[in-house]
Amino acid sequence: MDVAWAPDEQRRRESRLTAFAGVAPETAVLAQGYDYRGLHAWSVADRETFWSRVWDFCGVLGDKGDAVLAEGDLMPGARWFSQARLNFAENLLRPRAQEAPAIVFYGERRARRRLTYAELCGEVGALADYFSSIGISPGDRIAAYVHNGPEAVIGLLAAASIGAVWASCSPDFGVAGVLDRFAQIEPKALIVSDGYFYKNEGLDRLQQAREIVAKLPSVHETLVVSYIGAENPLEGFVKARRWRSVIEARPNSPLRFARLPFDHPLCIMFSSGTTGAPKCIVHGAGGTLLQHLKEHQLHCDVRPGDRAFYATTTGWMMWNWLVSALASEATILLYDGFPLDRDGAALFDLAQNERATLFGVSAGYLRAIEKQGLKPRETHDLSALRLIASTGSPLAPQSFDYVYRDVKANTQLASISGGADILSCFVLGNPWSPVYRGEIQGPGLGLAVEAWDASGRRVNGREGELVCTRSFPSMPLGFWNDPHGAPQRPGPKYRDAYFSCFPNVWRHGDFATQTRNGGFVIHGRSDATLKPHGVRIGTADIYRIVESMPEIEEALAVGQDHEGAESILLFVKLHGGFALERSLVDRIKRKLKEEASPRHVPAAVLAAPELPHTRSGKLVELAVRDVMRGREVKNREALANPQSLDFFAALAKAPAT
Repeated sequence: MDVAWAPDEQRRRESRLTAFAGVAPETAVLAQGYDYRGLHAWSVADRETFWSRVWDFCGVLGDKGDAVLAEGDLMPGARWFSQARLNFAENLLRPRAQEAPAIVFYGERRARRRLTYAELCGEVGALADYFSSIGISPGDRIAAYVHNGPEAVIGLLAAASIGAVWASCSPDFGVAGVLDRFAQIEPKALIVSDGYFYKNEGLDRLQQAREIVAKLPSVHETLVVSYIGAENPLEGFVKARRWRSVIEARPNSPLRFARLPFDHPLCIMFSSGTTGAPKCIVHGAGGTLLQHLKEHQLHCDVRPGDRAFYATTTGWMMWNWLVSALASEATILLYDGFPLDRDGAALFDLAQNERATLFGVSAGYLRAIEKQGLKPRETHDLSALRLIASTGSPLAPQSFDYVYRDVKANTQLASISGGADILSCFVLGNPWSPVYRGEIQGPGLGLAVEAWDASGRRVNGREGELVCTRSFPSMPLGFWNDPHGAPQRPGPKYRDAYFSCFPNVWRHGDFATQTRNGGFVIHGRSDATLKPHGVRIGTADIYRIVESMPEIEEALAVGQDHEGAESILLFVKLHGGFALERSLVDRIKRKLKEEASPRHVPAAVLAAPELPHTRSGKLVELAVRDVMRGREVKNREALANPQSLDFFAALAKAPAT
C-alpha cells in the first residue's frame, strides 16, 4: 500500500499522544521515536498501568481507588476500577469559561442554535431537577425519540447526572421499530420531538409519538420538544409537558452529580435488529468515559477549544461518541437533516463556518459526494481541519485518493471501525503513524486486537476474524433482560453473541486483515462472508472495486446455493442515465477478476432499484440473503427502506429461466 499522508515532526511532537507517552520512563523512549507499535504493545502487556494513566492524564473527575483490574484474565468477568466512584456528566461538564461555546447546532436550511458552557449547565441542571421531581432514581431508564439537536445532549447529561440510564432513537424510526427497542427497557420518562426536517420537508412525528407512549405503560411523563413547530403538541398525550416550559420553570437549578460505581449503567445501545429483536446492549459510565477520552485525546488529538463534528443521528453510536468530546473541552457541532443537502456541500458549509478541527462522516457519504463531483478543496476554507474520520462501512482505497485530491491534502484521514457493541472503536487512527491508502492505521491502545483463522490461530497478511484477546474497560456490562446477566455473571445471550466462537476471546463479527504496516483492512461482516468454491471472501472487497466504476452508485453481494456449492449474486444500483447492458456486466466481471480474483466474479449481476440499509446507513446483506432463500426478515422496521426488499422477494419467487 502507498503512503497517502504522514504527519510532520511538529504535528507528532505537539500531539496529545506524545504528551501522554512522554510522562513515564518506560514509554518516554517510545514517544521520542514516535513508535506506535511499541506503545500499543506496552499498553496491552501492562493494561493496568496503561488505563490508570489514561485516567490521570485525561483528568478524570472522581475517586479512582487502588484497584485497577481484578480477574483480568477472564473475558467476560474481568472487573475494572472496582473501587472507583465517578459521574459521567460531571466529566463532560467539567469547569471551563462560562462563555466558552459548548454546542453549535445546524438544522437543515433552518434552525441554528448556540449554547455556551454556562447555558448548557443551566439547562442540564433544570432538566435533572425535573427528572428528580417526578421520581426518577439511579438505574431508571429515560428514553428519547428525538432529532440530533441540543435537547438530546441535554437529556443525556441530565439523566447521567442523577444516575439514570439513557437510550435514544432518531425520529425517522417507525412506531414498531421504536417499540421493539423501548418496550424491552421500560423507560420511566420519554422525550419526543414533534418532528424533523429531511430533504427540505418538515415531517411531523407527533402521531407516532402518541402511539409509542400509548404502548409504553412504564412511562410516567412525556416531554415534547418543539422543533418543526407542529400545532397542539400536547393534544392526545397523557402527563405530557413542553420541554421549554420545564426548563424555564427551573432557573438557577444547581448542578448535582451522583458519584456512582465505575460499572454503573450509563446508556443502552441497540443492535440493528435485522435478524430479530434488537439486542439491548448496556454500557457502563466509567468504561465509556475512559475509552472515549482515550480515543478523542490520544487517537484523534482532540484538545481544549477544538471543534468536533460527526454526521450522525441519535440512533447511532457515533452520536454518543461525539457528545463525549465535551469531556476533552471541545465544542461539539451538531447537524440534523439530509447530509447531502446543497448537493453534498451542507456539511462542509458547517465545517467552514464553525472552523471544525475534526470532521466525521460515513464512507458512503464520501463515495456519494465524489460521484457528484464535489471538490471542497476548491469551494471551502478547511484550513482548521486536522482530522477527517470515516466509519459505517469499510473505506475504499479510491476514497482515500478522493479525500487527498479533492477535499484536503494536508490532513489525517482516519478510517475507524468498532460498533455499538463496545460504543467505541477496535481499530482507528493515531497522530504518529502514516496513513496508508486503503488501511486503518492500527489497533486502539489497550486493546489486544488480532485477526484469527477458524481454528483460533493468529494470521497476518490474510483475512481472518477480528478478535480481542484480552479484556478492556468498555466491554458492555451485559444485555438488558438477559437471564442472570451481570458484569461478573453475564447472561447466555451476551456470551453467545461474543464468546461462543472462541472461549475467553471477543469475536467481533468483522472479517479483517492485519497488514505488514501494522494497520487493518476491514472486509465486511463475517456473518455475511461469501464462500465461493469453499474460500471465504469479504463483501467489501467486491464493493470497493465495483463502486469505483462511474455507472455504479452502490453494490450488494450475497451467496446463493447451487448444486451443493455457493455462487455470488451481485446486485447493483445504477446512477441515473445508465442501464445494465451486457457490456457493463462483462466489464464488472472482468474488473473483479483482474483486480481481485476469479473467486470474486459473480455468477450473475442484476440491477436493483434500491438496496436495503439500516437507519445508520449500513448495507444489510443478511436481509437480502434471507429473502432470496425464502426466509422471513423478522424485523423490517430496523431498515430505513424496508420496501427495498420487495424487489428481492419478487425475484426469489420468479420462475427460473
